[in-house]
Amino acid sequence: MKIKFVFLLLPEIHLMDLAGPDQAIHEAIEYGADFEIMYCSVKDGVTSSAGLPLGNVSSYLNVQFNKGDFLIIPGSNASYLQSNEFKDNHELLHWICTSYQNGINICSICAGAFALAESGLLNDVLCTTHFKRTKQLQEQYPKTKVIENILFTDADGIYTSAGIASGIDLTLHIIEKLKGSHFAHLVARELVVYTRRNGNASQDSEMLQFRNHIHSGIHKVQDWIIENIHVKTNLNELAEIANMSERNFTRTFKKETNATVTEFITLIRREKIRELSKNPDLSRIEIASKVGLESERHLSRLLN
Repeated sequence: MKIKFVFLLLPEIHLMDLAGPDQAIHEAIEYGADFEIMYCSVKDGVTSSAGLPLGNVSSYLNVQFNKGDFLIIPGSNASYLQSNEFKDNHELLHWICTSYQNGINICSICAGAFALAESGLLNDVLCTTHFKRTKQLQEQYPKTKVIENILFTDADGIYTSAGIASGIDLTLHIIEKLKGSHFAHLVARELVVYTRRNGNASQDSEMLQFRNHIHSGIHKVQDWIIENIHVKTNLNELAEIANMSERNFTRTFKKETNATVTEFITLIRREKIRELSKNPDLSRIEIASKVGLESERHLSRLLN
């Protein structure tokens, strides 16, 4: 069953709050993710904050969720989110809360956090919003736990993000949780977002390190190494993948990644070993084989 990502298009919606996450999910679908994108709104004929009419979409009341789906609420102009038109829409606010209670993940982009707060979902929940609005969010909704200077939060199925670009960071974070770090990297690369940013200070996966460059040949080799870490290879074969001479390849790899090919392979092997070691059914020799090592002794040496 496909996971649905449903965007709630509120009046005066900020286009980038919608477009960034929407495009990230679309690219994930292009890479084979079993995702589906849907749109809903509170009324016909929504117009963006910049005056662009978005046309008619289905009412939010017609949305059929499955447990584990996502409801994403992009930000809108403060004038709308503070209006009686929004705050008196108790049916909408109840729908947002009920969706969460039924196992739906709820996400806000930028000022969309005010919609979650108004519904009561952010009571006693760590959250964030645009840096210009964090103080307002905390004062207006004192039961919230607003965090400043953070890109996004992830709290038991409730996600909030800061400014516009951080909506992409949050969406990549969600994609990584669902499909893995390397898959999320492929989507990020398609978006030309080479430096993945975490919501807080949590450590990056090694599979996402050394990717802050735009050299397609080196990216292709890095992807091949990650996907074929169990296969023995040599510099000449990797250079062919990059469509370079061996000498030029080794020099370029170091220049673009600030690591040698051998160092990169070792880091990927270590991360894969850590991942495989969580499986109690795999012996150490089986783990060694799955990362291209010949023996358990080589495995132990690599981890020391």
